[in-house]
Amino acid sequence: MSAARKTITSAVSVAVLAAGLALGTAGPASAATCPSSASPVINGASAGWTLRCSGNNVTVSGWLQDTRADGKCAKVRINAGNGAYKPKTACSSGVREQFTFTFNGTKTAQVRLATA
Repeated sequence: MSAARKTITSAVSVAVLAAGLALGTAGPASAATCPSSASPVINGASAGWTLRCSGNNVTVSGWLQDTRADGKCAKVRINAGNGAYKPKTACSSGVREQFTFTFNGTKTAQVRLATA
């Protein structure tokens, strides 16, 4: 294979790999509206939550569990449609935490599960 062909093949391979990585990573989550629920599971954490609305308020309630003895904590991060933010953390394998947060002036919230 000629040097020019190797260079072009390498460049195309890098572009295809980069596109695949971009598709494989998590993008921003969209805000959920009431009523809705989710039960995500990721490596090292699991959770379940429900969004409920009353008037112009949203309540996010659920649980979060650290599922791996890896020194990391399971985290739920809640960004409400009104700009408010609330985190909840569960640390140590098997630890489960309950949470309930009410946000005034909105009917949407973005909830994410992560480990850190």
